[in-house]
Amino acid sequence: MKGETQGVGRTEEVVDRASAALASAMLATLDRDPSALAEGDPLPPLFHWMYCRELAPGSQLDVDGHQKRGDFLPALPFSRRMWAGGRLKFDGTVRVGDGLRRRSTVVSVTPKTGRSGPLVLVTVEHRISGNDGEIVEEQDLVFLERPTEPLVLPDVSAPKEEMEWSESVTPNAAMLFRFSALTFNAHRIHYDRDYARDTEMYPDLVVHGPLTALLLADLAVRRSGRPLRTLTFRARRPMFVDRTIALEGKRDGDSADLRALDETGALAMSARAGLA
Repeated sequence: MKGETQGVGRTEEVVDRASAALASAMLATLDRDPSALAEGDPLPPLFHWMYCRELAPGSQLDVDGHQKRGDFLPALPFSRRMWAGGRLKFDGTVRVGDGLRRRSTVVSVTPKTGRSGPLVLVTVEHRISGNDGEIVEEQDLVFLERPTEPLVLPDVSAPKEEMEWSESVTPNAAMLFRFSALTFNAHRIHYDRDYARDTEMYPDLVVHGPLTALLLADLAVRRSGRPLRTLTFRARRPMFVDRTIALEGKRDGDSADLRALDETGALAMSARAGLA
C-alpha cells in the first residue's frame, strides 16, 4: 500500500463562520440554556465540529451515509468507518462569531490487524483558525470489513477508581438526531435503526463517539472552572441509545483524567484533558 496513492499528504481547505445560532442549538441538544452564548464568547470545547464541514451533495454519499472515499480520504478496501479517538491542542481563543478556516491533511494510512481482523488506520490533521486562536486536531479513523454476525461485547467492568466528578446522561434518539444534524454527520448508525441493526450488526442506534468526547470535555471545563489547553480521547467500545452513560473525572494537578462508562459499568471512552 503506497502512501501517496492512498492519499497521504492530500490537503483540503474550508472556510466558515462560528455561527451563534449553531452554538445555541448545540447547547439545546445538550439540554442546556440555549441563550447562554453570545457573539464574542469563547467557543465551548469541541463545538468547532459543527463548522467547516464537508458539504457533500447527496449523490456523493455512500450507502452508510458518509461521503464516498477517494476524493480527500483515500479509497480503501474496507467500507465500515469508525472514529477511534483524537488529540487536540487549543492555542489562544476561538470565539463565537469568528471567521474560521480549516486546513486538513491526511497524515498517515496504516494497515493493521485488530481483534476483529484486518483494518486500516487513517490519521487526519485539522487546523482550525479563528481571529485570535487556533485548534490543532488529529483524528484517528478506522476502516474495517463489514461484520457478518451481530456484535457481542465482552462482559467486563472498568477498574474501580475514586473519581472527583460523576454525572450521568441518557442519550435518546432525538439527541442523537440533533447531534448528527448539527455536525452534518449522515452516518446511518446514529439515526437509522434498521440499518444499524441489519447492516452494521449493532443492537441499536449508536451514540456518536464525538458526542461522548464533547460531554467529557464539557464535564472537565464545568467542574474544574478552567478552559482546556489539550484533550486526548480514545473510544474503547460503542454505546447505544436510551442507555445511561456515567461521565466521571478527577483533577490531577493541571490535568484531568476522564472516562465514560456504559450501562454495564464497562469503560467506553477514556480521555485526558490539560487545563489552562
